[in-house]
Amino acid sequence: MAKVTGGITTSHVPAIGAAIDHGKTGEDYWKPLFKGYEYVKEWAKKTKPDVVILVFNDHATAFDLNVVPTFALGCAEEYQPADEGWGPRKVPVVKGHPELAAHIAQSVVQDDFDLTIVNKMDVDHGLTVPMSLVFDQNEEWPCQVVPLAVNVVLYPPPSGKRCFNLGKALRKAIDSYPEDLNVQVWGTGGMSHQLQGPRAGFINSEFDNDFLDKFVDDPEALAEMPHIKYLREAGAEGIELVMWMVMRGAMDIAVDLKHRFYHVPASNTAVGHLVMENSVEDKA
Repeated sequence: MAKVTGGITTSHVPAIGAAIDHGKTGEDYWKPLFKGYEYVKEWAKKTKPDVVILVFNDHATAFDLNVVPTFALGCAEEYQPADEGWGPRKVPVVKGHPELAAHIAQSVVQDDFDLTIVNKMDVDHGLTVPMSLVFDQNEEWPCQVVPLAVNVVLYPPPSGKRCFNLGKALRKAIDSYPEDLNVQVWGTGGMSHQLQGPRAGFINSEFDNDFLDKFVDDPEALAEMPHIKYLREAGAEGIELVMWMVMRGAMDIAVDLKHRFYHVPASNTAVGHLVMENSVEDKA
């Protein structure tokens, strides 16, 4: 049977992708950030996921404001890097796993989550930047990917609790898939940041680190956090953190925290990053 063995959370700042693409990772500004991802690169080589369920938000590339699904599951064979206005990133085509995706759709919809099924979708920096951070720039990605796009752009976004429960439904679906697969779930986006208005550039490191603590140790309580607290404490775009809750719901309640990293600034954003594995007892 398929098994969720681990998970990653990371910010997906577009400027990080630009720094990688333009060879700036060794510059003084960027070097401390990329040092924080050295652990996950080696961890990914050791854990070798067959499939990554990658939770991200589309930035008006696959979906425009006329149609914005709350949860959209990619069921395609492959996904092209999106052109976000300056040409697609020169990264590999993302290979999907349509069989697992179809199984997830069947299971999760029967568990009363109304997923939008997407059979053609270009993927933007929300998905490709995390892939680059973990796997570097290769001729092809070393695993297949099932993209799960969450609306955190147009009001109303889903609650943290809804995302947490979707993660639980994902876990149930993956656990019932009959093929032996090593599956990881990645939650992306965040942390505190705001891109417009009087609070543009807003960063709340105290909130971010408290969120990281609770995310590991008390996710069920964290899932109850209302939208207004995300907005007040983490800025307008801090609502992206609800996407992390999908990943957390797919993991055991008790997890082995392998790596924690927090860095300010990266562009105008706080960067948070966690690496987790499910408990040894669960793997046995």
